[in-house]
Amino acid sequence: MIEKHIGKIIFIILCSIIVLVVIKSKNFKKNEITLIKPQELENEVYSSNKMKDVKYSTIDTDGNEYIITATEGEIDYSNTNIIFLINIKAIIKLINSDDISITSDYGKYNSKNFDTIFSKNVIINYLDNEITGEYLDFSLKRNSLLMTKKVVYTNLKNILKADALEMNLKTKDTKIFMYENQKKVNIKSIN
Repeated sequence: MIEKHIGKIIFIILCSIIVLVVIKSKNFKKNEITLIKPQELENEVYSSNKMKDVKYSTIDTDGNEYIITATEGEIDYSNTNIIFLINIKAIIKLINSDDISITSDYGKYNSKNFDTIFSKNVIINYLDNEITGEYLDFSLKRNSLLMTKKVVYTNLKNILKADALEMNLKTKDTKIFMYENQKKVNIKSIN
């Protein structure tokens, strides 16, 4: 009788071991490590999407010209129409109006529709007006620019501090405003 029980116990243990081995072999695949020889690395061709001294220009249907230059540009692999720029200078040459110049540390230029996002230390100069901020959304298609984040508008008579400044490039109408109604634009006269 004891021999029967010992036989059953051994059979159960063997079956359990076989089941565990089968499960382990299916769940855990062997990791393979492939070594790359130094000669293979030397033969590999690298392509760069970075460019130095970038310049783009366009003229819209009204004859306004937009010229943008940067010390460096990098094409976005996921969307080749997008170029990330560093140290940007832009000129907007408007028909029947003075030029608008824009500088910033960084930017994102869309070569398909010419929209540009300027960021970090953005400065706009137009006539005797200077506008500084941290973010500028410029669009030729919309004929507008929207400056936000730490906006300071300075002219010969006033200094204005606000959340945002929006300008229509055709009419030169400019809105300076705060996002919250209870906050007011800070205006200081220069005398």
